[in-house]
Amino acid sequence: MEHKIKNIFVEGAIAPSKIAESIGHHQSKTEIGAHNIFLGQVRADEIGGKKVNAIEYTAQTEIANQVCHEIREAAFSKYDLSCMHIYHSLGVVKTGEICFFVFVSSPHRGPVFDSLSEIVNEIKDKLPIFGKELFEDQSHQWKVNQ
Repeated sequence: MEHKIKNIFVEGAIAPSKIAESIGHHQSKTEIGAHNIFLGQVRADEIGGKKVNAIEYTAQTEIANQVCHEIREAAFSKYDLSCMHIYHSLGVVKTGEICFFVFVSSPHRGPVFDSLSEIVNEIKDKLPIFGKELFEDQSHQWKVNQ
């Protein structure tokens, strides 16, 4: 089943209430037996003696949404997934806040365990999303993904 291209981007941090709401919406889907969630959080890294206060995310949104759609479709073809939700922040996200949320569901636990790390790694590797680390002293630098 072909899914439509979704906009994965949200402005600012992903609120814990959005994560809880997303989980709550699945209680009526009684064919689902397992969920798995990845949450990416902004770290207060120390780089060159300076501490990261926040990351400002920008993206080539149209391309990123298209590539993410292809990653989603490949995962649905490869794994027995019931649904998948992907959200990534744009704009400034402070240390300690959530910037990336991937939520997969299936009738059984195997597919959610097997699929999630692959989906997250492909998104991190292939999507044109850029982070500028903002330091305490008001300086900044482009983030290198790890």
